[in-house]
Amino acid sequence: MTEKPKVVLGVSGGIAAYKACELLRRLTESGHDVRAVPTESALHFVGEATWAALSGHPVSTEVWESVEDVPHVRIGKGADLVVVAPATADLLAKAAHGLADDLLTNTLLTARCPVVFAPAMHTEMWEHPATRENVATLRRRGALVIEPAVGRLTGVDTGKGRLPDPDAIFDFCRAVLARERSVTESDRHVTDLAGRHVVVSAGGTREPLDPVRFLGNRSSGKQGYALARTAAARGARVTLLSANSALPDPAGVDVVPVGTALELRDAVLKAAVDADAVVMAAAVADFRPAVYAPGKIKKKEGGAEPEPLELVRNPDILAELSGARPRAGQVVAGFAAETDDVLAHGRAKLAAKGCDLLVVNEVGERKTFGAEENEAVVLGADGSETTVPYGPKETLADTVWDLVAERFPE
Repeated sequence: MTEKPKVVLGVSGGIAAYKACELLRRLTESGHDVRAVPTESALHFVGEATWAALSGHPVSTEVWESVEDVPHVRIGKGADLVVVAPATADLLAKAAHGLADDLLTNTLLTARCPVVFAPAMHTEMWEHPATRENVATLRRRGALVIEPAVGRLTGVDTGKGRLPDPDAIFDFCRAVLARERSVTESDRHVTDLAGRHVVVSAGGTREPLDPVRFLGNRSSGKQGYALARTAAARGARVTLLSANSALPDPAGVDVVPVGTALELRDAVLKAAVDADAVVMAAAVADFRPAVYAPGKIKKKEGGAEPEPLELVRNPDILAELSGARPRAGQVVAGFAAETDDVLAHGRAKLAAKGCDLLVVNEVGERKTFGAEENEAVVLGADGSETTVPYGPKETLADTVWDLVAERFPE
């Protein structure tokens, strides 16, 4: 029987502590052995009995309890993952400066596994130079600090600083653990995208015919979102350009909604200015209606056929970006969805687009679009071909990032 992954859930003293209960439930119900380690101030928001009942483990905030078991060392050393949610400004400062005045901060110093911080605080506290410096210090050391969400805060305030949705934090943690299991022992805990800014496009563009109709495609955005989640789990700062996807925002990812191909083009060129890599996973419409009807197009009297629909070409965003990269050493990858002669069409597209990598997969009815799994061949401009067998879209995403990371300049 495989041993359950051991997760330490640290909880610091913020109003968002109640949301950590849902995260704890998701982790335990999905087969993880979770030890909750709240701070003393966290217990003002959620009591000790709740953490113990949900985790199935005793709860303590002090290093002086059960000293014969040396909990301030044992808990961190035995963990496969430590996640602190919420992480207050005070907790981030203590972690960045190596302070250890309770069980949680001692655990953070002894952990030799990936450490994830999910901050939650008022916008002014998050944007303060001291907090930003502490976050930069933690990231430089290899910790994964998720960007907080934007939304309603305590009281009437609204802004950046809200704890990401527990489901999104859970997905992030699951991606980190999956990454840990997939790498070799010598590479463990390496966040190979740390300090990198990556841009990912996802979903499918829609080209309006009139106020109620559009030309679109079947893309759900799941592959692009998997790319965003896995990049964040590997330490990257991620900008996700989401075209008409109904998926929830991934934790720690800056999501920019777009609608049409022209909107996506503008967003890509803007985001790519300081990006180390751009991965175009969105299904972009090749054509758009030449004329937009300001009112709903009506049926003609007497059953007459409608006027032919005139189309014009949309810009080729991938080729444009590949040909005029706004940053030296930038790696550009694209996706090619084909229905026949997949590899032949893929190789031709790779040459025409001028990108570094092209992910080629077969699509069609009940294939790829909307599914949780995918299979593909990743073609490289250097002549390489990497086959990714049928499996979760996160597996393909990690393979893409492996190949992207190999192509970063030294």
